[in-house]
Amino acid sequence: MRSSIKRPTEEESDLSGFHLFKKLTDQEFAQVNYDKTCSLYKKGSIIYREGSRLTGFYCVTKGIVKLFKTGVDGKEQILRFAKKGEIIAYRSLLSQELACNTSKVIEEAVLCHIPYQTLQFLIQNNWQFSHHMLQIVCKELREANDYITDIAQKTVRERLAEVLLLLKESFDLDTANTLQISLTREELANIVGTATESVIRLLSEFKQDRLIELQGRKIKLLDIPALTRVANL
Repeated sequence: MRSSIKRPTEEESDLSGFHLFKKLTDQEFAQVNYDKTCSLYKKGSIIYREGSRLTGFYCVTKGIVKLFKTGVDGKEQILRFAKKGEIIAYRSLLSQELACNTSKVIEEAVLCHIPYQTLQFLIQNNWQFSHHMLQIVCKELREANDYITDIAQKTVRERLAEVLLLLKESFDLDTANTLQISLTREELANIVGTATESVIRLLSEFKQDRLIELQGRKIKLLDIPALTRVANL
């Protein structure tokens, strides 16, 4: 569902900061810019759905997008979040499979669509680009393996503490030590892999233990070393 509120600015459509494209020749990068289609998406917009056929991958130049799978009971399992400078929908494209997840905008975003034909050309003609794509896929596989291990071996309390620390790494903290991403309790539960009620209870416990401070959806990290110990990292 593409937003129609306005067209993104030239600055919002700029791909020069993407590490993925750093090794392209001037001609190759010019081709990427010529082939791209950039759109602005409202919060709540669906970029693509699980099971849909993809025609290219997306570069996030503004905002935050969540990637999730839907279980048989209709419950979401959040896989990861993508922010400025990151790409999505590349793995299914590379394997020529239907989209393996759904992407939804949680903070107004600008995404640039790069056609599959362009990706194929770059992979076949620039080995440094191909190598970087391989690194991205391997990183995603490592994170998936880590998540499976955590689900199997860590308690919900440990997993929640680890998720808060991972969100800090991905989105940083503001000057007041508050996470710069706003998530519902249900979304936090979907990342941790537990019931919403369990996350609400544990957040309350973390607050009582002076590990965090809650301000609506905002979470302020008060004691990062203690959270690290709770996460058993």
